[in-house]
Amino acid sequence: MAVVAVTNPKGGVGKSTLSTNIAGYFARQGGTVVLGDVDRQQSSRLWLAQRPEAARPIGRWNLSADDMERPAKHVAHAVLDTPAGLHGKLLKEVLKLADRIIVPLQPSVFDIFATQQFLAELAEHRHAQGVPVGIVGMRVDGRTLASEQLHQFIEGLGLPVLGYLRDTQNYVHLAAHGLSLFDVTPGRVTRDLEQWQGICDWLDA
Repeated sequence: MAVVAVTNPKGGVGKSTLSTNIAGYFARQGGTVVLGDVDRQQSSRLWLAQRPEAARPIGRWNLSADDMERPAKHVAHAVLDTPAGLHGKLLKEVLKLADRIIVPLQPSVFDIFATQQFLAELAEHRHAQGVPVGIVGMRVDGRTLASEQLHQFIEGLGLPVLGYLRDTQNYVHLAAHGLSLFDVTPGRVTRDLEQWQGICDWLDA
């Protein structure tokens, strides 16, 4: 079993978008997939509640900030959506579970500053040592100065950049129906699937 934790102490950076689409990707591969949500907003859990019966099954990983147990042994892939302000005891528990960590980051000076501090804390945390960490740029418009600044910041981190995802309503429309990019006809989301290729390759490595 592989546990992928999507983490960033900054709120609104796209953790739930990444978490639900990663779960959708794993579900497309087959095997038992579960999605956990320890964020107060419970966005990933709400997404699961909207998921149609005809879609590939994704189970609910029932855990909480006070009860961070690993999924059952028969689970092939588990995805964990984490809250804003992740630190202290809860961060320690998340890192104990994680086999891989993905950090989403938006082109905002506030997001960059918060993420820089978090990555420094992550590097010093003994439970994170040896756990692969990947960065994903979220809601990136390559035509903007903010996007250029984000690229410069990420490339200076010394961590793998898994991809840059554009700001598109595809994610919003699909999420409203409990679906991911990997649940619909590829022709509907061709450009987005291309941007996800590096993320998928890293998850499968």
